[in-house]
Amino acid sequence: MPGRCWAIANGRAARMRHFQAKIQDATNVLPGAFTCVRHASKKSGGSSKNIAGRAKGKARGMKKLDGQWASEGSILVRQLGLIWHPGLNVGIGSDRTLYAKTHGTVVITTEKVNPNWDHKFMKRFYGYRQDQEDVPFFKNYFHIIPDKSPVVFKLVEQI
Repeated sequence: MPGRCWAIANGRAARMRHFQAKIQDATNVLPGAFTCVRHASKKSGGSSKNIAGRAKGKARGMKKLDGQWASEGSILVRQLGLIWHPGLNVGIGSDRTLYAKTHGTVVITTEKVNPNWDHKFMKRFYGYRQDQEDVPFFKNYFHIIPDKSPVVFKLVEQI
């Protein structure tokens, strides 16, 4: 008794002969005008994109450069660590974004500092440099120089 594989193969051969006969009949009716078209065996379900793991960019970096004018509340820098520090008239957000506190011109400076190693910010971001006492310590600062200095006094009486 032949095995199951032989029966499957024999069935395929019978189906192929059946389709070849159909094609032969169709080509006899319209010679050269018919081609065999194979239809899909599964229903098309459309395509889907797997967008997991493809997060959009965070658009970090410098938004205002040295010498540019910035309005109050405008973002100067978006950063992951603490590369740029807030200077005069510049605030820092919870995600370390620097923003302008007043209208004015942006000035970027690099300054030599004598760090306070007891401060938690210094321990967190620069703790690995505490052993390097002989190496000078520089920080990059963003400053906003206001267009007009605010009036801080009012002349009441002249002597």
